[in-house]
Amino acid sequence: MSTRKKLYAGTLAVLLGAATIFNAGVTKGEAETNTENTYLVIFKDQQGLPAGYADAIKKAGGQVEDKLDKLGAVEVTSKNANFLNEVKKSSLVLEAGVENTVYPEQTIEGETVEVEDLTEGADFYNQYMWDIKQVTNDGESWKLPGGTGLSVDGEDIVVGVIDTGIDYNHPDLKDNYAGGKSFVPGYSDPIDQNSHGTHVAGSIAAKGEALGVGPDLKVASYRVFGPTGGAATSHIADALMTAADDNVDVVNMSLGGYDWFQDPAYATKDIVADVQLFNRAIQYAIQKGVTVVGSAGNNAVDLSCPGKLSGDDTGATHRSPSSQTMIRVSAGGALKNLAFYSNYGVGKIDVMAPGGDLGPNYDPSTGAGRDNSYLAWSTVPVLDANKNVIGHGYGGKGGTSMAAPKTAALAGVVIAKHGKDKLTPAQVKAIIQNSAEDLFKPGYDEQTGNGLINAVNALNIK
Repeated sequence: MSTRKKLYAGTLAVLLGAATIFNAGVTKGEAETNTENTYLVIFKDQQGLPAGYADAIKKAGGQVEDKLDKLGAVEVTSKNANFLNEVKKSSLVLEAGVENTVYPEQTIEGETVEVEDLTEGADFYNQYMWDIKQVTNDGESWKLPGGTGLSVDGEDIVVGVIDTGIDYNHPDLKDNYAGGKSFVPGYSDPIDQNSHGTHVAGSIAAKGEALGVGPDLKVASYRVFGPTGGAATSHIADALMTAADDNVDVVNMSLGGYDWFQDPAYATKDIVADVQLFNRAIQYAIQKGVTVVGSAGNNAVDLSCPGKLSGDDTGATHRSPSSQTMIRVSAGGALKNLAFYSNYGVGKIDVMAPGGDLGPNYDPSTGAGRDNSYLAWSTVPVLDANKNVIGHGYGGKGGTSMAAPKTAALAGVVIAKHGKDKLTPAQVKAIIQNSAEDLFKPGYDEQTGNGLINAVNALNIK
């Protein structure tokens, strides 16, 4: 089996002894056999859509489905097999390619406890939430200025969650919910019909039986995933751009896949437009003052060498979305170890945060010794068979998806300490890196980057 297919099938599926499929991301061009494909067209002008762009698309046999005018890009459908060749002839076009599909990170799943089933007097936070304690030094960071997410200037500090949505009626989240939008065709409600996004939101700002790193931060839902399946690159880029326009302070993206370059079965022309659009969206957000945080991925692979990552495939493989200006997070366990599933790599990891695993006795090859108490526990919706929210609860998960939001929350409390719009994203990133607890090799290393995030240290930096 090629390395590419192994990544598609997923390391988690093998390590957990489960039939779960890890969706690393495939293009619509690959996945569909009908004659109409969806493309991204990126224009040379990054500030807007150039005059004559619609004529260029029409001349090549395409129809504009969505416009991302602030990113200089459009989503196009076409039945013309030569659409890419034709549209690239236009002097307005920088790049064009088949649009990619991105998925929420596949996570290790534990059981769900419904709110109503909690034993009276049970202390959920102290019993289950070792990960929040690890970041906050057993709540010591909450005693420092800005530590809970309350800004020194009284402004709300908002973390945008680009994900499956948020269960905004959850008792531990509803008071900190700052609104939302859906970018999923056919779904106008930013509610979570999966559980992934609600767990992420709880890690950031839960305030109830569960607690987040910043229990007074606000969270906003930018839903890009329906009950199942993935999201088009343009929809995620649109969500990121919209979050920036909404003046959120931080964005968390616990999602992603991989982009292959120069693989004969996955031509460069099908990839570059996708990468260009993500880069533009990330830079758009950062230039508007948004700190962007992303997960490293759950395939236990070295991201540092594109050729090595491709293995027995030809060419180079890159994690997507990716940018040196965002904060990329690997996942650690309760014992301050690198989680067995976490990606790593020199120059690809900025910091590590607790993402949960299955304990020191777990054998990934056999699935024996599993201990769910080592998972990261947080808020989740209770769903019926049709993926409708029918209740609220708490669930254990493990993944870099669970590590990234703790870092996003830390970014939020750092901003709260200094005041809204007082720090640049680069300054926020530097504070998080410089305050991290050094683990493993002295200084920077490929597993933890600059180290394990530490809220007390970060808030003590002047």
